[in-house]
Amino acid sequence: MTEQSNFQGTPQHTSPFDAIRRVDEQGNEYWSARDLYKILGYREWRNFNNTVIKRAMKACEENGRAVSDHLVRSYKVIQHGKGSTQQAIDVQLSRYGAYLTVMNGDPHLPIVAMGQEYFAEQTRRQELADQDALDILSEDQRRLFVRGQLSINNRHLAETASQAGVVTPSDFAIFQNHGYRGLYGGLVEDQIHARKQLKPTQKILDHMGSTELAANLFRATQTDEQIQREGIRDKSQANQAHHIMGQRVRQFIADGGGTMPEDLPTPEKSIQQLQREEQKRLKHNDQPDLFGNSFDENE
Repeated sequence: MTEQSNFQGTPQHTSPFDAIRRVDEQGNEYWSARDLYKILGYREWRNFNNTVIKRAMKACEENGRAVSDHLVRSYKVIQHGKGSTQQAIDVQLSRYGAYLTVMNGDPHLPIVAMGQEYFAEQTRRQELADQDALDILSEDQRRLFVRGQLSINNRHLAETASQAGVVTPSDFAIFQNHGYRGLYGGLVEDQIHARKQLKPTQKILDHMGSTELAANLFRATQTDEQIQREGIRDKSQANQAHHIMGQRVRQFIADGGGTMPEDLPTPEKSIQQLQREEQKRLKHNDQPDLFGNSFDENE
């Protein structure tokens, strides 16, 4: 990977974290952990790598993100005296990876505290930008986007639930229905399927509008976090946690004056129909797929 650094010509008022930001050949920004640890005030790379970086990687996993997307092991050429060089292990950090790194740093170091404030602000700005982009999408595009996110988070939830004893297909069906009962006022998947008047082979998640999908996404992500946070390792406790979280999301909708998910209209087109239309449009316009269509049709 070819590195481009912002060291030269950097205005004096620029944040030191902006100053060490780099850009790869594809135009993606990243930070070198070797640069970052010095800025943060750590004296030894080994200590920083074995503690802070490892904690950041664990936090990335626990937040349902792929470590390989945000903290990538690499090598960096280090210059020594008399012109000699050495290849040393480095970690390339995305903005989110750098954020996790500084958040796991020693808060007693003044520059660490500055870094936490900097990356928290920048990460929040990116979240707002992403939300702005989502706001301008059509309803069909939102459905594709949220359905893809829900598929990813359902896989994460399944992995988390398996650690709590939800192992067999029957176990997982029961686990899922606990969540649906909480969110849909007592209805299980088969009953939701019947209300939507779907064919036996059709999946309920592929026949939800963006609002209903978003409610289910919130249920899934919050249940995942709760099981991990509380260290639940019992199948019945995991089922109960899923049911309670579904109820909480339902209450949140009620408190905001929203429509209950079972009363939301069923869209005329399935997710698969929208996917085919989107692929045709992208092919016709020769544009990249913005949604990834990463959902699992077998879900």
